[in-house]
Parts: sequence; C-alpha cells; structure tokens
Amino acid sequence: MSDCIFCKIIGGQIPSSKVFEDEMVYAFRDIEPMAPVHVLVVPKVHIPSADGVNTENSAYVARIFEAIPQIAAAEGLTNGYRVITNCGEDGCQTVKHLHFHILGGKKLPETMA
Repeated sequence: MSDCIFCKIIGGQIPSSKVFEDEMVYAFRDIEPMAPVHVLVVPKVHIPSADGVNTENSAYVARIFEAIPQIAAAEGLTNGYRVITNCGEDGCQTVKHLHFHILGGKKLPETMA
C-alpha cells in the first residue's frame, strides 16, 4: 500500500532502526518505546490487521513467530518478554498494517487495563 507507513519503512522510504530482516519479516525499534526494549515485527506483505490473516498470507505470521525468539534473544530478553498485537479501533491499532510489539527489559505490569 502506497500510503502505509510500515510499507514505506520496509521499502526503505522512511528510515528505521532495524534489528532483524529476512525475506518475509522486518523488525525495528519503536520510536515511542513503552519498555526498555520495544521492537515492532511486521510482515513484508501488507496485511491490514489480525483480521486479515488467511490461508494465503498466514505463512508470514508463522515466520514472525519463528523470528520473535531470535529477536528477543538478540535483544538480551533472557528473563521474559511480552508479544502484543492490536486489532481494530477498540483494540487501539494505530497503524493499519499487522504488527507485533516485543516488550521487555524490565518487569512488566500484569494487567494492561
């Protein structure tokens, strides 16, 4: 999508602090971190949200979840971390491109409410 900020980051049109990349996945540091480690992991194809995952693109999501432990280990998250995705307006999804937040580097609160 030409107006998607994450598509532009993946395409190199907008700079990012890349932490991981392969043929299906791109991961970079969040510009407004909510924890000492806050990495966004996105598929290299445009999927609008978790609601848009289907049999044609689910391999990208599987690859993301294969990459997450590698990214967490590289970031030194040996004592645990949280993986979050937001979906839709009520889920507070601000960028309409499926993405997963890896949060860690400190003891995280038990509740998000």
